[in-house]
Amino acid sequence: MMMTSPAEPLTRALLREWGLPDPGDSKKSRGEVIVVGGSRRSPGAVLLSGEAALRVGAGRVGLAVPEEIEPGLGLAFPEAGVYVLPGSGDLDDALLSALGSADAVLFGTGFADPDTTRSALVRLADADVGCLVLDAFALGVLADIERSILPPDLIINANTDEAALLLQRDLTDDRVADVREIAERFEAVVHCYGVVAAPDGRAWQAESGGPGLGTAGSGDILAGAITGFAALGVGSERAAAWGGFVHARAGDRRQEAMGTGFLAGDLLPELTAVIVDVLE
Repeated sequence: MMMTSPAEPLTRALLREWGLPDPGDSKKSRGEVIVVGGSRRSPGAVLLSGEAALRVGAGRVGLAVPEEIEPGLGLAFPEAGVYVLPGSGDLDDALLSALGSADAVLFGTGFADPDTTRSALVRLADADVGCLVLDAFALGVLADIERSILPPDLIINANTDEAALLLQRDLTDDRVADVREIAERFEAVVHCYGVVAAPDGRAWQAESGGPGLGTAGSGDILAGAITGFAALGVGSERAAAWGGFVHARAGDRRQEAMGTGFLAGDLLPELTAVIVDVLE
């Protein structure tokens, strides 16, 4: 039976108590992320997510994108490896190997078509993915996908509209209960606006960020941050908690300095600064 106890407050003190793994002395020891997504309409989303993963401490990042946006991504993001995501058919050996060796895979950011997203998510089941983070368009098709074909270690990053879609009803005034219900239904760790819930009912709640976070690309950075923490090996619940907290506080820092007119990309260096602040 799912737990109904109050959510534990997610604070700097708790995150400091949890800590983060020793980064070691190699990029390989800090974890690898693969971001699967992108479209002609939103080619920059994977760039924001990939950089966010590196900014929170991941050591390596790869982008798996449709062929029509692959040219030039390597120049736009020289720190990333780039793979072609075929529009149909099997994934090639290079991409399958990269997905299987990644410590965490982010799927959905930047996709713009439900059918394309659904097809790609089903084909992803051919890869031996360890931890999978679902975001954006992936959440719109998740109900159509057999849970058994997805990895046991699953994280859902949902905004309120996507949470309502997953529940197939309007949200209530009790966000913690709603997020717990999603976590139980999809057997996943769920993050939604500062609330993190595990499938067994455990939950944490932090203050959500200010209105400045309501800008294009902000959600891509949040998803990338969660995936980056997952790649570090902190566990799914703590990855979602760290990612949500750091993203919100990065927004607070930018809003204090610039008001609400900042761009999503302005959040990226703040992610690292917030982590330093929490750990010190």
